[in-house]
Amino acid sequence: MRMKTKSTFALAGVLTLALSGCVADEGETGGGDAEETNDSEAAISSVDEIVIALVPSNDVDNIVESAEPLADALSDALDGFPVRAEETQDYLGAITAMQTGDAQVVMSGPVGMIQAEEQAGAVPITQSIRYGSDVYVTQWFTNDPDTYCMDEPVDVPDDEGNTMLFCNGTDEAEPGAVGTEALEQIEEGTTVSYVDQGSASGYYYPATQLNELLGFAPGEGDIDEQFAGSHDNSVINVYNGSATIGTSFDDARENVVAENPDVGEEVVVFAWAGPIPNDGIVVSDEFTEEEQQVLTDAWLAVAEDEDGLAALDEVYEIEGMVEADQEALDGARQVYNDFGDE
Repeated sequence: MRMKTKSTFALAGVLTLALSGCVADEGETGGGDAEETNDSEAAISSVDEIVIALVPSNDVDNIVESAEPLADALSDALDGFPVRAEETQDYLGAITAMQTGDAQVVMSGPVGMIQAEEQAGAVPITQSIRYGSDVYVTQWFTNDPDTYCMDEPVDVPDDEGNTMLFCNGTDEAEPGAVGTEALEQIEEGTTVSYVDQGSASGYYYPATQLNELLGFAPGEGDIDEQFAGSHDNSVINVYNGSATIGTSFDDARENVVAENPDVGEEVVVFAWAGPIPNDGIVVSDEFTEEEQQVLTDAWLAVAEDEDGLAALDEVYEIEGMVEADQEALDGARQVYNDFGDE
């Protein structure tokens, strides 16, 4: 059985490169009152209130509705310390909010975590668990399996019984680079549907992989890079023939199969890039090291609490949390910092 590895932050494109405002005017919710005293004052004294910056995923309304329970859960884990959650327009807005002191906590994908670290002095403290894993992958897919499948595609139906075809071992591989021989068949000028210029799984990792394998540097015109704007749209681009191959998280085809029942047959997964560390939480450098540990412990406690875990699931489909894996994040740092280098 295949282990699903998708990241909900991949759904959001991980980072929008357009300039944006810091924090949305509406949608602020929270638990606690900045005026009230509580037992956590001794534990956190660098700020009077904690603001969590949330970035919309697929369902903006769901983020707004789920923000207050999440803020309440963290406040409870901090013995009533005031916490608010605010929806930002995109990842740049969240990072900017941390730079200006309008937010002290950002929930972000791996590229956003590294950017917050470099641009706002943020400190990674936790990473999310989904499907029992703290990593996920880029999936490469194609409408031309005769070229890119080195073996016969196999059907691994989704939970609803829909046909989903895989080849080159992607049906049973552990998260990591798979199908590199097939990727070497990509020719100069091939149209590739990427997700977004800031997406870890939709652009950073697969483009880095092509650069390493074929010397096709991102943005240099070696291939025809098309940006779909979302993982779902990238699948559709290949499904309708606008591109021969594309990228997304694993397995974005399931998001569009209801409207396109044969997408799993027409769009075949043939390679992977990764592993990619899951999204996580970064905190402001306003906090002392001791306070950072208090916040780490509090978030882990939220993930252990039934109501807290339900709030995390509602916001970003998070099934658990672990302390940030600095070694895994080092890989993301290298991909980000070396992006485009030959």
